Amino acid sequence: MHPDALKGSLLVATPTLLDPNFRRTVVLLLEHTEEGAVGVVLNRPSETPTGQAIPDLAEVVADDDPVFIGGPVSPGSVIALGDHREVDGLDVVCGTVAAVEFGTSPQELAEQVIRVRAFAGYAGWGTGQLEGEIEEEAWITAAALADDVFTPDPDGLWSQVLERMGNQFALLARMPDDPRMN
Repeated sequence: MHPDALKGSLLVATPTLLDPNFRRTVVLLLEHTEEGAVGVVLNRPSETPTGQAIPDLAEVVADDDPVFIGGPVSPGSVIALGDHREVDGLDVVCGTVAAVEFGTSPQELAEQVIRVRAFAGYAGWGTGQLEGEIEEEAWITAAALADDVFTPDPDGLWSQVLERMGNQFALLARMPDDPRMN
């Protein structure tokens, strides 16, 4: 794979991926190079409201929008993604979604973005690790939509992405969390 081959793609955890950090997750890849990959889990909301945890973002997030658990790496760090009005000069991840620069005044940020979502921590893979996991069928790759990042239904995102992929993936989307309960 060439550098950034999967940047802006989704990784959808297969049912065989039992690691509790990634079970039934949808990860947006922010970077994918020969040295590894970085992404954020899109469907793990925390109990903490973003405006309370990150006051600089209070003006651009809904009052009840939580900080999401972006992954197990560096949980004290925050990555914020914004749906930008203008993308010229930005390192866009997908559609009009790009990282939000901290230090931007809240008023200026409100003029730049339509919406923002914050992630505590991230998911990371070393050289060749992600490719190996994809080859082992731990992940399914899918096209990302800006609306995936800002979904109002994070609990349903895993199934929604698989459903829109169709065919055998739609069947997988309807698989119960515990197949023994079928």
